[in-house]
Amino acid sequence: MKSLPRSWFKGSALELAPKLLGKIVRKGSCTGIIVETEAYGSDPASHAYRVTPRSAVMRDTYGHWYVYFTYGMHWCANVTTDAEGAGAVLIRAVEPVEGIALMKRRRGTDRTRDLTSGPAKFCEAFGITGKENRVPLRGDFAIYDAPAIVKEDIGISGRVGISKGTELPWRFFIKENPFVSR
Repeated sequence: MKSLPRSWFKGSALELAPKLLGKIVRKGSCTGIIVETEAYGSDPASHAYRVTPRSAVMRDTYGHWYVYFTYGMHWCANVTTDAEGAGAVLIRAVEPVEGIALMKRRRGTDRTRDLTSGPAKFCEAFGITGKENRVPLRGDFAIYDAPAIVKEDIGISGRVGISKGTELPWRFFIKENPFVSR
């Protein structure tokens, strides 16, 4: 597998979110296919709407991990984008491929379908924490190239789990994939 180069992430989050579908994410011995993403730029739902020390990574980098803690209990992982502005793509769901036994132990479930079908589930299954925040996408924690998903197989909807900007069609997913969040 060939990891995506940093330059691949120079574009806007909205441009790159659907292109990440079908790509392979790997952290340690866990790998999976990205099946659902959401784009965030400088819109009111984005952490970059008002740049803070936590969200500065969305403005200052591209091709890095932006990992943050939410609701006092869950980690969420994004890849930073947009060399000319602020942006990130939230990895909402992944289809597990390798390391499934470890993912099941981390998640405390035997149901493969429930391992990574949401952003917090993905982070827990892959062992992603705040230690990975601001880390470049390479080495032990990277995204690898894979054939593009054809446009007809990509679903688009408003973003979920937020209160602002839900009308924006910035959520992308592989249609009929059982690992897309519910």
